[in-house]
Amino acid sequence: MNYDLQKAGMWKRAAAWMFDGILLGILAVAFGFLLSGLLGYNRYSDALDRSYAEYETEYVVEFDITQETYLAMTDAQRQSYDAAYQALTADEEAMHAYNMVLNLTLIVTTVGILLAFLLWEFLIPLQLGSGQTLGKKIFGLGLIRNDGVRLNALQLFTRTVLGKYTIETMIPVYILLMIFWGTMGLAGTLILLAILLAQIVSMTMTRTNSAIHDLMAGTVVVDIASQMVFHSTEELMAFQKQLHAERVSRSRS
Repeated sequence: MNYDLQKAGMWKRAAAWMFDGILLGILAVAFGFLLSGLLGYNRYSDALDRSYAEYETEYVVEFDITQETYLAMTDAQRQSYDAAYQALTADEEAMHAYNMVLNLTLIVTTVGILLAFLLWEFLIPLQLGSGQTLGKKIFGLGLIRNDGVRLNALQLFTRTVLGKYTIETMIPVYILLMIFWGTMGLAGTLILLAILLAQIVSMTMTRTNSAIHDLMAGTVVVDIASQMVFHSTEELMAFQKQLHAERVSRSRS
């Protein structure tokens, strides 16, 4: 085996990423359904739907329309829509259901994805060793520190929670939700593009071709079969001293 970093090929990394991403998404959805049931999301959602249906029937309007449709309405239609909307927003029970749906959507999304990441990208790699998810294990990849030493739980946690979950996943998810809800427009799109650009630059310009989460944790994805991995910094230093001694011996002979 070689001491030099045996960086994993991009195709292998992409294949492992796709495999892990699919199963991670399935886990996030499963946790989301579980949390929805525990927190009573459907109860509030159904109550809100009933309120919408009640005022739509009473005022003969539809709330789920685009701005273009609203502007194309006649004055009478627009007055009916505005009256229905005002009546809906004045309904305390409807607004309570709306706020609960909004808040629970954020909670279920945030916690569901977090639990999926903790299981798939933290707990499973701790059990398998070498920072391997199932995807990395299938494609012969591993995760180590940049200096070749086996990574510890804190580095894996930093990589998973601060890097992959917070910066690379939840910030984009929140921005997309705000864009969908109409509370963020061009600024949100620019932030998403900036994160994507930073990721591309990180993976193409760094010596280890590391993504943002690897830069934050000081880790690198390697071909684990051909990579020499040291169990501690002391073991690495002893190996370096041995190499130095061998070089000195060869230079004298």
